[in-house]
Amino acid sequence: MAESDITPVIATRRDETMSWLQRVVSKGLGWARKYSLFSYPYATACCGMEYMSVAASRHDIARFGAEFPRFSPRQADLLLVVGTINLKQAPILKRVYEQMTEPKWVVSFGVCASSGGFYDNYAVLQGIDRILPVDVYIPGCPPRPEQVLDGLMMLQEKIGGQVHKIADKGQPNPTAAHHDLLASMNK
Repeated sequence: MAESDITPVIATRRDETMSWLQRVVSKGLGWARKYSLFSYPYATACCGMEYMSVAASRHDIARFGAEFPRFSPRQADLLLVVGTINLKQAPILKRVYEQMTEPKWVVSFGVCASSGGFYDNYAVLQGIDRILPVDVYIPGCPPRPEQVLDGLMMLQEKIGGQVHKIADKGQPNPTAAHHDLLASMNK
């Protein structure tokens, strides 16, 4: 018998607070979310062509559940920043991110989005992580479609491993607040 079989397992505080049903629901939500990504491609430069090739039949991003790009941030949960971001575009990109649905994820696609690339000047944002939280970086100039699929699989693993809740107890219920507002208006 191994020593690890005798040693008691120490649970973290988060594990202790989650019941069996909450863990099963979280795992199911993680599985559903990682295979139903609705991407918003924010393509500004030459990496856009490589992004388009990922959706073609040879590489087929549809196998990973991310085939439907949404061109409205309110319908998307994955922001793909594809290419160079100028400082004039940074506030627009931040607004697009803020309008996306929760939970949301960000992928930095290519070296220009990740670090400014070879545009080391006053007009180019030197990495989108200065204004947005980035979940996955895809390197390359431009990245090959295989790299994009690897980055997508990394993001799916990250999404599947997160704790997913149906509702937060600390957050107010928006529908209840809406009903309270309507009731006060009708008085």
